[in-house]
Amino acid sequence: MQKNRKHLELLAPAKNADYGIEAINHGADAVYIGGPAFGARAKAPNTVQDIARLVQHAHRFHAEVFVALNTIFHDNELEGVRQLVHQLYDSGVDALIVQDMGLLELDLPPIQLHASTQTDIRTAQKAQFLDQVGFSQIVLARELDIATVKKIADATTANLEYFIHGALCVAFSGQCFISHAHTGRSANRGECSQECRLPYTLEDQKGRIIGKDKHYLSMKDNDQSANLRALIAAGVSSFKIEGRYKDLPYVKNATAHYRQLLDEILEELPEYAKSSAGHASYTFTPQPEKTFNRSATDYFANGRQADIGAFDTPKFSGEALGKVRKVGKDFIDVATDIELHNGDGVCFFDVHKELVGLRINTVQKLDMHTQRLFPNEMPADIRNNTQLYRNRDHAFMRLLEKDSASRKIVLDAVLYETPDGFALTLTDEQGFSATAQIAAEKQPANDVQKAEASLRENLAKLGNTDFVARETSLELTQFWFLPASVVNQLRRDAIEQLTEVRTLGYERPALRAAAEPAAIYPQDTLSYLANVYNQKARDFYHKHGVKLIASAYEANEELDEVPVMITKHCLRFSHGLCPKEAKGVIGVQGTVTAEPMTLISGNDRYTLKFDCKPCEMHVMGKVRKHILQMPPPQPIAFFDKRPA
Repeated sequence: MQKNRKHLELLAPAKNADYGIEAINHGADAVYIGGPAFGARAKAPNTVQDIARLVQHAHRFHAEVFVALNTIFHDNELEGVRQLVHQLYDSGVDALIVQDMGLLELDLPPIQLHASTQTDIRTAQKAQFLDQVGFSQIVLARELDIATVKKIADATTANLEYFIHGALCVAFSGQCFISHAHTGRSANRGECSQECRLPYTLEDQKGRIIGKDKHYLSMKDNDQSANLRALIAAGVSSFKIEGRYKDLPYVKNATAHYRQLLDEILEELPEYAKSSAGHASYTFTPQPEKTFNRSATDYFANGRQADIGAFDTPKFSGEALGKVRKVGKDFIDVATDIELHNGDGVCFFDVHKELVGLRINTVQKLDMHTQRLFPNEMPADIRNNTQLYRNRDHAFMRLLEKDSASRKIVLDAVLYETPDGFALTLTDEQGFSATAQIAAEKQPANDVQKAEASLRENLAKLGNTDFVARETSLELTQFWFLPASVVNQLRRDAIEQLTEVRTLGYERPALRAAAEPAAIYPQDTLSYLANVYNQKARDFYHKHGVKLIASAYEANEELDEVPVMITKHCLRFSHGLCPKEAKGVIGVQGTVTAEPMTLISGNDRYTLKFDCKPCEMHVMGKVRKHILQMPPPQPIAFFDKRPA
């Protein structure tokens, strides 16, 4: 089945094959995973063999597996990349998520290509170009509002993918170089050092301190639960959960949460369909706020919001419980209506504004609104009126640590007579069908009611298969006595055949042909911001009408102070100092201008420049001298299996 925008896809992250299998079991229509190298999460690599195991499981439900190959490649690495892509294709992978356009100039198998969010897709023109050069799916910038998504949908035919949950990078993806400038670890090469999550001091243009030790570049986490219908109406068909570094409970919980929301919408909108088969059921009620998050924002989906930053901490503080009423020698009394459990994790901000965590050994209920907590270790500086949070709900996590979901494909069964016995036809929810026959003696049943009940019960025993029976039709001239062994054999044979038919019936998505004549890129000059790191990428852009091409920042040719981070997040706006907002405000108009600010971390000072026309903040910086001495990346060879 070739997907279109009427097939809605829930796309979940997989740190490894086992996480990916659980994401599928919990209702994902597709998962994305890193290969042995070249993924934008360098610390989440996987062997081709393991990815093949995930593919096998996903394809049982006609769900898809995408491999993130979304870094930029040095010339030395291109041959290794080419070999790896062939291995991934041979292992059954459905698509590659790509940033480096040099890949399109390599001799590749016919594997479908998706344009990574690292390609910085913010405009209809850029999306249109990627649409025309052979990308089947394009991953939109997280910062886009729903109106812009609609414009892009109207201008393109590719499927549109949008991040709906998880961590938010403060920078436009692919437009952050601060990690490379300071450490040589490039975000475009999967090694981001997350300098955005550090504490900073903020000064205005006159050197006055606006705030101290705040995580000014740390965002809250994305949650588009309330915007799913609007995103579908705007043309989004793939709904992506962030989190290839996240733990398994997070993946299970977030996947189940959005699966339930999307299934509700699919019931209301019969013109849309799921992009895979099977229905998941759960042993828990999904609650995304219970697994890692920095509290929620829908970011820019509905325009600029005042409160998108997680300035207090980049860690997971969890749900607010209430305030401390009393601190004893080995206990803490907290005023809360939330029921706490033995083993829960709670935390609070200490006098240094650092998040301090503690594990609760036992909980004692004192009255309707007060609970006494006995922690494994008493914290030094907790006092009355301190706000407590719960960042680990032990009972909820216990549910997620067990088998917590089952996914089944619905089928209908028809049993009928043949000249020498019986036949059973099974037809699943996607219309795949298989028939098994068995020779058997036809003996009339003594007790018709009992015979019918037994027959229906035995036909519906689908146990640990991928299937569950919906309707069972008995097309018989009369009720016969059929031994359970005969019915079981017939059912087993039919299931085996149906599984085979489904396997043969699975079609890998096709590679899309590029438009002829070649599409022209929206600009004829590219700066370091285009991330061109190899000759093949240069060849690609030259072919598409670009005349001047600067090298990627990682080539260390950009020695002056330049924007090392470009972001839609604006610290002038966050502090009520936005010139646009001041327009028309009596007594303020004309007094607020977009003058620079300064961010300070230790000995590092970054000038913040504000470009008000596109509404962006630029963090200025330059590459450190020791980075210039680092050798270029060396060639890598990949093997399907570990060499002997």
